[in-house]
Amino acid sequence: MTGRALQERRPTLATPVMAHTPDSSAGVNGTVRQQYASLPHTAVTIDDAFWAPRLHTNRTGTIGHLYRELRATGSIDAFRPGWHWPEQATRRGAWGGTTTMFWDSDVAKWIETASYSLATHPDPHLDTLLDDVITLIAQTQHADGYLNTWFTYVDPAHRWQNLRDWHELYCAGHLIEAGVAHFNATAKRSLLDIVCRYADHIDDMFGLEPGKRLGYPGHPEIELALVKLHRATGEQRYLALSRYFVDERGRQPHYFEQEARLRGEDPVTFWAKSFEYNQSHRPVREQREVVGHAVRAVYLYTAMAELAGAYDDARLLGACRQLWQHLTTTRMYVTGGIGTSKQNEGFTGDYDLPNESAYAETCAAISMIFWAQRMLQLECDARYADIMELELYNSVLSSVSLDGKSFFYDNPLASDGTHHRQPWFICPCCPPNLARLFASLGQYIYGYNDQDLVVHLYIQCTGRFQLANQMIMLRQETNYPWDGTVTLHVEPEQAAEFGLQLRIPGWCDDAELRVNQTVIDLQANVVQGYVRIEREWQPGDTVMLTLPMPVVALSAHPDVVADVGHVALQRGPLVYCLEQVDHALPLHRLVVTDLAALAAQHEPDLLGGITILTGSAGALDPADWQGMLYRPTPPTTQPCTLHAVPYFAWNNREPGAMQVWIRATQSLLLAR
Repeated sequence: MTGRALQERRPTLATPVMAHTPDSSAGVNGTVRQQYASLPHTAVTIDDAFWAPRLHTNRTGTIGHLYRELRATGSIDAFRPGWHWPEQATRRGAWGGTTTMFWDSDVAKWIETASYSLATHPDPHLDTLLDDVITLIAQTQHADGYLNTWFTYVDPAHRWQNLRDWHELYCAGHLIEAGVAHFNATAKRSLLDIVCRYADHIDDMFGLEPGKRLGYPGHPEIELALVKLHRATGEQRYLALSRYFVDERGRQPHYFEQEARLRGEDPVTFWAKSFEYNQSHRPVREQREVVGHAVRAVYLYTAMAELAGAYDDARLLGACRQLWQHLTTTRMYVTGGIGTSKQNEGFTGDYDLPNESAYAETCAAISMIFWAQRMLQLECDARYADIMELELYNSVLSSVSLDGKSFFYDNPLASDGTHHRQPWFICPCCPPNLARLFASLGQYIYGYNDQDLVVHLYIQCTGRFQLANQMIMLRQETNYPWDGTVTLHVEPEQAAEFGLQLRIPGWCDDAELRVNQTVIDLQANVVQGYVRIEREWQPGDTVMLTLPMPVVALSAHPDVVADVGHVALQRGPLVYCLEQVDHALPLHRLVVTDLAALAAQHEPDLLGGITILTGSAGALDPADWQGMLYRPTPPTTQPCTLHAVPYFAWNNREPGAMQVWIRATQSLLLAR
């Protein structure tokens, strides 16, 4: 527990913000109860041929790269007492300096990444770097607990004056998450005490009590962090503050309108035009469609799921289910990417999913994994794990180069050859977000409760569970995602009765399961996409799950205009694409004519070892079109060879065009 920090005179707006009657429907209004916990990444050892090398690269390459960029751009030095802007931040000055307002969050995500890494791979040098950065952060904290470099050294007169746009609570959230991760990894309280004092200050500032402001963040994030801080410290106030921020959002009178008036602005001039941009257009329990900025939206939905479980709030969970259904059935790319428009970094309308201009921000895909994990903790439904897997192997994994030192901010589904990964960005939120996900990947593989062990993701690894007063080892052996055979070795210390749940992926139609060579009837035992086997497990029991991986040609909804007449190739969890480097003809001429003509072929020396799809296809032939732009007969098709690589691997060779959706013959489209 932490004591409350001594308070300075609390900053106030010029005029009190109006209060409202609390919503009596919030809180306990149904039965939710968190059903499954996630096994911590510290209890999982990943040792496969696919993920282990990538996690090694993240640990030995990406973490150091991020630190060097944060030092070079001034983000870490901004915590030094007396730091001055703009002279010491000229390389940060793009966007009129607005990105410097939230650079604290990038440092925080690096700390979180490094802490996750330390928890599983001790590193004295990294430990010392963390201590040094935390020492700098401590020197910036105010006596009242406030902590933000921009509003300390650049614009101290405007603390808490623009929650709508200025990211103070967002930065606070990432610092809090970093503090919790560092404490869990090292048992040191150095950063945890700092963020507890900051959280105490925020709790003094915001809430329904007299004298407090009714504000909430324009960019959700702190809501997630406060739940983690509550779990780390046991302090109930932090959980209650998270709930307040979620419940207050979108209430009338609208805080952001009142705040704007107190700044002397007309709320009508809000640059985003609508509060849909930051999901404050109506109270969260009344929201039914995903709108606005994609990352803000899904961070909010993740917090809603957390709080639905913490407070048994069935209405909040119902909103999450509705929002999930709307997003995944009308506004998600086949790769799992979300967010169509660069203009709002987010959503437009249903089925508006252009390919070359797709925004599909990396942070948005990562946030979908966060949300899916929280939903799985509440209800073990494979529709959440299927999306978590889709994101991980496609829209997330595509965003980092093989060497772990360059990144995509946006992840289009087609390119003319000019879209490339970058070592850093003016707004560098995505690289450290990706790094912290990879550093903690183990926590997304398994779930458990008092009766069951659950396998959400198939990755060769060993999970260590405490169940029925003993340690149970569950080891997966697999060459996933290239092969769908998964062997699980169940090793309790002594015979024990419990359930084992295995996800049957939505992409697989013909799964087979054996327990000690005995065939299990999947049709009779699958509930919400998971097969459950309850028995008295003996040391040495073996489960074999076979997931056939045929090549599949996916079609889009007829209202996805960009994809009419095209197919996307998928095998197992992987979506494939064409790259110009593999084809002499322009990609737009290629036509899939016969799915049976395509076969999977593993290439151990290509792009770190990948399985490609290759076979005969067709190509539109322009040879007999000389002197003609239009004619009444269609072009002829000549035979050619098609090579498709996993989408995650594109742009790691020589530059060239790329596309996910491939023209298909009418016979292929109708045959299925």
